[in-house]
Amino acid sequence: MSFGFLGIQFGFALQNANTSRIFQSLDAKESELAILWLAAPVTGLLVQPLIGYYSDRTWHPRWGRRRPFFAVGAILASLALIYMPNVSTLWVAAGMLWVMDASFNISMEPFRAFVGDMLPPNQRNLGFSMQSFFIGVGAVVASAMPYLLNTLLDIPNVPEAGESIGLSVRMSYYIGAGVLLFAVFYTVFTTKEYPPEAGELKQIQDAPLVIRYKPSTYLSIGVGLLLLALAFGSWVYLKGLEKELYVICGIFGLFGLAYAIAALFMRKGVYRQGFVQMVRDFQNMPKTMIQLAFVQFFSWFGLFAMWIYTTPAVTSHIYGSSDTASELYNKGADWVSLLFASYNGVAAIAAFGIIWLSNRFGRGLTHLIALSLGGAGLISFYYVTDPNWLLLSISGIGVAWASILSIPYAMLSTSIPQEKMGYYMGVFNFFIVIPQIVAASLLGFMLKTYFDSQSIYALIIGGASLILSGLLSLLVNDKDKIEMADPNKV
Repeated sequence: MSFGFLGIQFGFALQNANTSRIFQSLDAKESELAILWLAAPVTGLLVQPLIGYYSDRTWHPRWGRRRPFFAVGAILASLALIYMPNVSTLWVAAGMLWVMDASFNISMEPFRAFVGDMLPPNQRNLGFSMQSFFIGVGAVVASAMPYLLNTLLDIPNVPEAGESIGLSVRMSYYIGAGVLLFAVFYTVFTTKEYPPEAGELKQIQDAPLVIRYKPSTYLSIGVGLLLLALAFGSWVYLKGLEKELYVICGIFGLFGLAYAIAALFMRKGVYRQGFVQMVRDFQNMPKTMIQLAFVQFFSWFGLFAMWIYTTPAVTSHIYGSSDTASELYNKGADWVSLLFASYNGVAAIAAFGIIWLSNRFGRGLTHLIALSLGGAGLISFYYVTDPNWLLLSISGIGVAWASILSIPYAMLSTSIPQEKMGYYMGVFNFFIVIPQIVAASLLGFMLKTYFDSQSIYALIIGGASLILSGLLSLLVNDKDKIEMADPNKV
């Protein structure tokens, strides 16, 4: 069931470890990196709830419910991986990141629901931790790939004349495309999904309407969000602030417009139309999901800061070079790839410790411990002068990563209706992509305004965000925590 995640994460890890490197190789400034990365979270915001909603309503006698989405996403992602390291202009690279991330999301989002579909509640800690294990294994190899190709096979990591990307990076992406296809299709062809009971899909479509809020409520929320977007945008304009801050206005405006349109439909008695139903279900999220939203926000804000800024922070703060054509810069960038491999390797091992801890001490406390280790590790980058000591720093991040990939999903899966598992797993990813959008919009502005454009301070901000997220996890009403505290039930 989870083996396909190895391939998906292989692609994601290549993207996370090398995208800033590719952007900088195409003459992107450090202050521009965050806004260029926006393509990834914006894509997730649009794609994931749609894929979740429609995968809940899909059934094919041979391909099942979730597996058609695995297959289509894997094919598109593999093609994107092959093309990405061959781009020659910055705007094409940013657009390719958009395509690549959308393809990953088409495959990834149904995998979360897949575990919820197939496993009973008392096995979901193990199920999501097993996903963390395969994510870690795939990401270890992928993140280290450019370093290994250069070190073991002497494939050059410095671009040749007339090229922007070193051969070791390009080869890594080609290998990643093949691994992704193989792993995902292994899951597609070797697993079977439980078929829906007679009339189940029709029951989902025709489920009794539960109208908790009047159309006027949705309209008021929509108008309020649109006014907030207008006010914030006006403030940014009048103050002459960074243009990427307009993206935050766009988030408020997008949600405000969605609520307003849904309200107009509902005033006409249209409640079952797909778009309207998605807005209504979003408004009616379970309490546990709302609490987890805050945990996810600060977790992924910290992670996104790390993914964007680790390469420029390490190369400039520790290696002392920002020249992408220099041997010193590329040596530092390769070391970052190895660091990313290391934290994913730690995560693969820590996934089993997360199971043990969460079954005995509860998921909230386990998440706090893991995220605190990750936050401390990220902050410690500032104090390190010998790159080898970063292996210790990155180990804490690996423990946090293992917990982030399993604990929140295990909490969530026991609090949402089974028939809406795909949709709510997709909506849950809003609280992954929105903090990434906020991070991409704010971090560049903050670094330029307050920290003299020094990337290392983005890692300190990210570390503090992880620790805050861990504290918030103690406030989550974990519906299943009493049952899961008994180790004999696993």
